[in-house]
Amino acid sequence: MKSDLSIRKKIFKDVIRICSLKKKKERFIPGKSHINYAGRIYDEQEMINLIDSALDFWLTAGRYAQEFEKRFAEYLGVKSCVLVNSGSSANLIALTALTSPLLKERQLKAGDEVITTACGFPTTLNPIIQNNLVPVFIDVELGTYDIQADKIEKAISKKTKVIFVPHTLGNPSNIEKILNLSKKYNLWFIEDNCDALGSKYNGKFTGTFGHISTFSFYPAHHITMGEGGAVVTNDPLLRRIILSFRDWGRDCWCEPGHDNTCKMRFNQQFGQLPFGYDHKYVYSHIGYNLKVTDMQAAVGVAQLKKLSVFIESRKKNFKYLYDNLKKYEKNLLLPTATKNSSPSWFGFPIIVRDTSTFNRSDIVNFLEENKIATRMLFGGNLIKQPAYKNIKYRLFGNLKNTDLVMNNLFWIGVYPGINKEKLKYIISIFKLFFNNIIEKPNK
Repeated sequence: MKSDLSIRKKIFKDVIRICSLKKKKERFIPGKSHINYAGRIYDEQEMINLIDSALDFWLTAGRYAQEFEKRFAEYLGVKSCVLVNSGSSANLIALTALTSPLLKERQLKAGDEVITTACGFPTTLNPIIQNNLVPVFIDVELGTYDIQADKIEKAISKKTKVIFVPHTLGNPSNIEKILNLSKKYNLWFIEDNCDALGSKYNGKFTGTFGHISTFSFYPAHHITMGEGGAVVTNDPLLRRIILSFRDWGRDCWCEPGHDNTCKMRFNQQFGQLPFGYDHKYVYSHIGYNLKVTDMQAAVGVAQLKKLSVFIESRKKNFKYLYDNLKKYEKNLLLPTATKNSSPSWFGFPIIVRDTSTFNRSDIVNFLEENKIATRMLFGGNLIKQPAYKNIKYRLFGNLKNTDLVMNNLFWIGVYPGINKEKLKYIISIFKLFFNNIIEKPNK
C-alpha cells in the first residue's frame, strides 16, 4: 500500500511537468506580446507548495502560515509578523490596533488626527476614515513622490496622534525626519510598506522603523500569495492587539485547532461574563476575520526564497530605464531616490513636464497601442475621487504637486518578468514616440 508521502511525490512530478509545459508557451514577440506593468513570477516550487497545502486540506492558516511568519520576520529582522488576507487589510488592522483600550492614554479616539498624503492608494486613507479619525493631508515631493517631511512638524496639532505614510512606488520616505518627530511629539508611526518590500533606508529595511508596518502580497507586488498581506511590529502588546483584531476581536491567542494555550481557559473573569467563561469566546475588541489561508501562505513560502533575486532584478530594470530615458529629460521628469535610500522599486514613475509639446495622454496612448502597460499613480489626488467627496479632513498648505501627479504622471513596470529583450523594446518605443511625434513636426 502506497504511503501518503509517496503519492504526493508522484503528484509533484506531474506538477513539474505541467509547469514546464506552461513555461514553454511563454514567448515574447515585439509589438504583439503585451508587456505588463507587474505580474507573478513563479516556477514549479510555488505550484508544488500550493498542491501540498491543498492535499493537507487544512484550508485556514496552518503550518505554511507559521513558517512564512517566522521566515519573513527573520528576513526583515523584526520580532513579529502577522499574516492577513491582503495589504489593504494590513493597513486596516495596523491603524485599528491603535484604537485599543489596552493602549490606555495612547489609545486613538474619534476625532484624533492622522498625518498622511492624498497622493497614493485609497487603502492608506480608508482606515483613517473608517475609524472616525481625521486625515491631515500634506503635499508630496516631485521626483520622490513621498510626503514633504519638512512640513510635518508645522502640521502637528494637539489632536495629532499618528503619522501614517506610504513609501511611494518603493521609494522610502524621509524616515529619519519622521522618526525624530514621532519621538519628539509622542506620535505613532505606521509605515505603509506595501510597495516597498526590500527597500532600505540608512542600510536598514523599510517596514522595520515604524511602531507598525504593513506589506502586500498581491500579484503585482514584490512577492505574491495571490491575495495576502502582513503586519509587523517589535512591540509585544501591539502584536497581541493586532492578533485580536485580525481574529474576530477575541481575547484568546490560541492558534486555530488548538485549545487552552494559556492553561487558564476556564479560570478567568472577563467583564460581566460569568467567572470561568470559555476564554476562546471572550472578545476584547470589535474585530474582523482577516486571516490568510494556508494555501496562500504556501505560495508565499516559495516566493520568499526568491525575494533577494526579485529585488536585484527590479533595481537593474529601473537603472536600465533611467539610463536610457535620461536623454528625454527636457520633456520628462524622471524619478529620484530619496537621500540615504536604496529603493526596491515597484515601478518607474514619469511626469510629462508642463513645458512639453505633448501631454500624458499622448504618450500613454502610444505606449498602450504598442503593448506596453502603463498605470497612473493610483488614485492621484484622493480627495478629488468621488468616494471622498464628503469626508472630514484638514489640509496643511496646498496639494499643488499632488495635482500635478494626478494630471501628468504615469508609470511603467520594472518587475522581474521584464527581461532585457522587453526593456530594449520599451526604449525603442519611447524613441519612436519622440522621433515621430515630437521631433519631426519641428523640422
